[in-house]
Amino acid sequence: MDFTNRGTQSQPSPASPGPSLQGASASKSKKSKDKGKWNRIIISALVGAVIVLLVALIVAISTAGPKSEDKYVDTNKLQAVFLNTGQVYFGNIKALNNKYFILTNIYYLQTANNNSSGGSSNASSNVTLVKLGCELHEPYDQMVINSDQVTFWENLQDGGQVAKAVSTFQKQNPNGQKCVDQSSSSSTNSTNAAQNANSSSTSTNNSSSNSSNASGQ
Repeated sequence: MDFTNRGTQSQPSPASPGPSLQGASASKSKKSKDKGKWNRIIISALVGAVIVLLVALIVAISTAGPKSEDKYVDTNKLQAVFLNTGQVYFGNIKALNNKYFILTNIYYLQTANNNSSGGSSNASSNVTLVKLGCELHEPYDQMVINSDQVTFWENLQDGGQVAKAVSTFQKQNPNGQKCVDQSSSSSTNSTNAAQNANSSSTSTNNSSSNSSNASGQ
């Protein structure tokens, strides 16, 4: 009997994993990738929501403080600006900050004393509202006022005397006020003063002459 081939018989090769095991492994890997993708999306969404909430909180804090002073200006009303010198100007505040005020459409009060009793303390005073612009230096209808010169300012109601006077002036002067030539007015006043002085001198000379004639007689 031939026993030479018994020890050399080939060993059976290990069986390769079947297709069902490979499919299960691939499915498991895909599910793991999908789960990681969704986790990243959820984390990104949470981070974005936190950022939005922080921005909204910062905006709310910044806007919750007191309004700046210029927000109190009623652009449909006149304003009164009181200076620490005692002067008050009426008009429209166009700009306001911690350095200066810009006022336009400017009016101010002017007082004229009517003293008919020779210096009596009971003299009456007439207060009139004057439109800025016809003064000797003829300024433009705009004033820049240093903030440190302002004591306080306020919006004016339409029913007040100042607002009514301004409204009446504007109705009477729809094209703006017309200023009289200051130079010609000053010249006329000087001429009148000179004539009055000459008349007074002539009258004095005549009186002296008459007195001399009377004493000579």
